[in-house]
Amino acid sequence: MKIARHAQILSLIREYDIATQTDLVEYLKKSGFEATQATVSRDIKELRLTKAAGESGSVKYVAPETDPHPEKYLRVLKDSVTDIILSTGLIVIKTVPGMAMAAAASIDEWNNSNVAGCIAGDDTIFCAVRTGSDPSAVKKELEALII
Repeated sequence: MKIARHAQILSLIREYDIATQTDLVEYLKKSGFEATQATVSRDIKELRLTKAAGESGSVKYVAPETDPHPEKYLRVLKDSVTDIILSTGLIVIKTVPGMAMAAAASIDEWNNSNVAGCIAGDDTIFCAVRTGSDPSAVKKELEALII
């Protein structure tokens, strides 16, 4: 539940200008997550969220900057993915043995808003596509990354 809540918090702060813990609790509640202010306070610390000026000049929570070297994630994908198979609402990604978790982490770092998340085994990744998103478009984007 904590991992899902953390993912939702990151999604919410990207989408909305959330300035207080109380606001974040309310947004989480609207998203189906029950959390207390104390829980949200711990989540903020664990996610290393900070406050910064938004476009309107108001202060809002922001996530720490991602790795300044995203090419290493692309390299993992290029070196490990062997096949991408489209299924209904799901993309199955085959990798060389032992590389699925690293490739799934790379896909997670990709931060594509159409990807709900990935589950990895030894050489297979199940990549869930968000409802309303086109799985074939996500598949094409993934293929473009590894070419």
